[in-house]
Amino acid sequence: MCAAWLLSERRSTRTVQASQKPVATGKSGPKVAGSQRAGQRKQAGPPVFHPNAAGIDIGAREIFIAVPADRDEHPVRKCDTFTGDLHRMAEWLVACGITTAAMESTGVYWIPVCDVLEKHGIQPCLTNPRNMKNVPGKRTGFHECQWIQHLHSMGLLQAAFRPDGEVCAVRSLMRHRNDLVQMASQHIQHMQKALTQMNVQFQHVISDITGTTGLAILDAIVAGERNPAVLAELRDPRIQASAETIRKSLEGNGRAEHILALQPRLSLYRSYRAQIQECDQEIERLVAAFEPKVDPEQKPLPADRKQKQRRRKKKSGSPEFDMRTEAYKLFGVDLTQVPGLMLLVFMLFSEVGRDMSRWPTAAHFVSWLGLCPDNDISGGQVLWRGGRRTKNRAGALFRLAAHSLHRDQTPLGDYLRRRKAKLGPAAATTATAHKIAIIFYTMVGKQVEYDASLWAQRDALREKRIVARLHKQAAQRGYKLVPDGEAA
Repeated sequence: MCAAWLLSERRSTRTVQASQKPVATGKSGPKVAGSQRAGQRKQAGPPVFHPNAAGIDIGAREIFIAVPADRDEHPVRKCDTFTGDLHRMAEWLVACGITTAAMESTGVYWIPVCDVLEKHGIQPCLTNPRNMKNVPGKRTGFHECQWIQHLHSMGLLQAAFRPDGEVCAVRSLMRHRNDLVQMASQHIQHMQKALTQMNVQFQHVISDITGTTGLAILDAIVAGERNPAVLAELRDPRIQASAETIRKSLEGNGRAEHILALQPRLSLYRSYRAQIQECDQEIERLVAAFEPKVDPEQKPLPADRKQKQRRRKKKSGSPEFDMRTEAYKLFGVDLTQVPGLMLLVFMLFSEVGRDMSRWPTAAHFVSWLGLCPDNDISGGQVLWRGGRRTKNRAGALFRLAAHSLHRDQTPLGDYLRRRKAKLGPAAATTATAHKIAIIFYTMVGKQVEYDASLWAQRDALREKRIVARLHKQAAQRGYKLVPDGEAA
């Protein structure tokens, strides 16, 4: 094997020498083209896509920053996470000629660093740690920032999606509002637990204990009223349950320790409700500052397709302002007409914004959402097939929209039920969410309204395929299908 390798080396050497012929003659002698190209290849090295790139390894108390070796005598530095230190770090990067800096998305520690970089004109590149975690020997901050800088300069790091600053402000408030709603719902559960321990069963008689009747009865119980007849008189006339049923459900023991547990839970629930209202007012103010894409007075809202359906009670967690009109001004189309998106439009706006040009096609959009299948193929063999293993808040919202269509009498609801019969609940929800996401992308990107009549054409084609398949299966078994009219 060694002799064969040496022979091949000699042959390759003779080939190179034979190809090195003089192409020009000057005062300094002949110029060899082959050796010049070889020298250029040796000096060129790998291509650099971001020569002015920096790498940042972020921690809770300190961060490490790496710049190209030719920019500073000490290309790797460490600084604290105080605001003044972050500004001095950004000024040093600007002095080194840095235009972009890559960093890992570590919790919420990257947010102050990203804000400081943007204020100094440096483009941040927030990357997924999964893209760099498989390289051994890069586990210290000193080496990690250099590795990040190297990968970013080679163009191997893809920046994560981050909406504009105004949309990020709305997103922060929307996420804070969701946290407040969850904490308020926990106090509702604790109030129900205290009532159950008191054997007061009126939470099973009325639909919502935080409504007008429920809060009035809870206030009276906390105030010391124990007579079921007096408590039943607080019943709102719109309650379907009779006064006698409510009176019987209010008979309990009224032990002091359970009253003591009920009182702070009721107070905390009201406190969270007040904070939710303040958050709604701030969200409404921020949304009103956006330039509307359409004027409802010049281009009125389309007719609501849900007017003919049974009017539902407004959910307690929904914002107080007119979401349909504000969403119509933001997006330029009425997204509430899409089945499943009635209450999720503002949450989607806070997560993805309204600029769909960030994704070239709808396929890129659903891939970013994690709503498309992911196949691992090697050597022509499928090693793994399934849903993409990623966590995306916007993708979760589309899944929530699809999950709510189980009993919806719309074409999308029919599609979900057909997919469930064939694929199962989880895969059917993902497939329906995939379809809703494409509808969302098309409506916002192309500024077209939702047209449910297009489903009739697709249903006609589907029926045609079903009939053709039945005729084919019958012919394979020696039968012939005849319609009812022709058979008579």
